[in-house]
Amino acid sequence: MISKNRPTVAFVVPTGVGASIGGFAGDASCWARKFAKEFNLIVNPNVVNAACFSGITENMLYVEGWALSEFFKGKISLIPSIDNKIGVIFDKAIPQDIKNIHINTINAVKTVYGVDIVAIECTEEPCGVEFFITQTGISSGCLNNPLTLLNSAKKLIEQGANAIAVVTLFDSPNENDGYAQGEAVDVVGGIEAVISHYLSSRLFIPIAHAPAFCDSEISSEIVDARASAEYITPTFLPCILLGLQNAPHISKKIPDNSLRVDEVSALVVPYNCLGSSIVFDAIDRGVRVCAVKENSTVLNVDKNDLSLQNGVIEFKDYYECLETIKKLLPHY
Repeated sequence: MISKNRPTVAFVVPTGVGASIGGFAGDASCWARKFAKEFNLIVNPNVVNAACFSGITENMLYVEGWALSEFFKGKISLIPSIDNKIGVIFDKAIPQDIKNIHINTINAVKTVYGVDIVAIECTEEPCGVEFFITQTGISSGCLNNPLTLLNSAKKLIEQGANAIAVVTLFDSPNENDGYAQGEAVDVVGGIEAVISHYLSSRLFIPIAHAPAFCDSEISSEIVDARASAEYITPTFLPCILLGLQNAPHISKKIPDNSLRVDEVSALVVPYNCLGSSIVFDAIDRGVRVCAVKENSTVLNVDKNDLSLQNGVIEFKDYYECLETIKKLLPHY
């Protein structure tokens, strides 16, 4: 839901780069929700996804990373939508008892929030997901059987789905990786992005991914507050269903009711992960790039490293960034 009477801002926290705010489980949501009170807000799923919770609001446009990159290149526009028809893919490798937990979750979300789930498909073959941390310290991975996912997605589209939730089986991460203590990169985030990018780039519809783990027990360990949402539920499916419910459609054309990149007034990102195409494309198109210094990542690439001193404005924290943008952008 967007209003032409409000400026549009993109609030992005990349996945799998160890962001101190937004690198865990929906822990950037509190700031995104403050920005959304003032502006139409484009968010990537990583900002608001929080396992059984979601930070999404009606003023946010939930846009997967590949689509976000294409949007800033000017290759696609975003068409606001409500009550999408969602299809769900389950990896064949998911054990039946774990799948049953997810089916109960789907039914609960349908009952409470009225999310329209039009069909469920199980892949014909296991998807073969692997994940790891690279030498540069970021989260990545491999999808060994992408075609089985793509085939299931096409079946869902034939049944009327215009948005797709994907659930694939992941091995349980190493419990000693420090993530629960707020001291490490989310090891599964990178391959989640790979999966959603792969399907989005081929199908041009909203896609979001949730991992399934064979261990369905809820931990009694006290963990870092930023990661806590993931430790009180056996499934991370609710947040992506809530995000996809009103996710904008993707269009290669520029219909009158769509949002174009030239209507975006600012891009808000962590201050030291500026090496992405989104940042360079935003600068090329005259979009203000706002780098927030309280949010750091393992990438450690700031405006000085890239000679972007004239294209990036740095802010001490999200509060200063928000208050400054409010003064710079007129409200009609």
